Amino acid sequence: MDLLVNVDVDSIEEAIRFYGAAFGLTVGRRFGASGVEMLGSSAPIYLLVKAEGTPASSTIAQRRTYDRHWTPVHLDFVVQEIESAVQKALSAGARLEEPIATHKWGRLALMADPFGNGFCFVQFLGRGYDEIAE
Repeated sequence: MDLLVNVDVDSIEEAIRFYGAAFGLTVGRRFGASGVEMLGSSAPIYLLVKAEGTPASSTIAQRRTYDRHWTPVHLDFVVQEIESAVQKALSAGARLEEPIATHKWGRLALMADPFGNGFCFVQFLGRGYDEIAE
């Protein structure tokens, strides 16, 4: 099974600039004016234009908003050095939502992109998650 990562945005050009500057991703393929494939991660990330206010799904009343929102699914970017990754993302327009925290398994920065999507930077320490695995 392959994994595809799709991120809804309201401006494709702003999203390309942000995801390029913050994470070093590059444009792979464009899909007209409504989508772009970003490469440079372990899985491609597809940025998809969805207008603000459009239905999120036909089964719920919720409408798309690009204010900061919560979802139980988000992207984690594993980095070698978390401070420089955070600074790079902040310079590109991200928000740091919590100070960098250190855990037994590694360091974690809770962030948000300019489109309201949460993401994290993870810097593993020692054996990473194996430090807490049972």
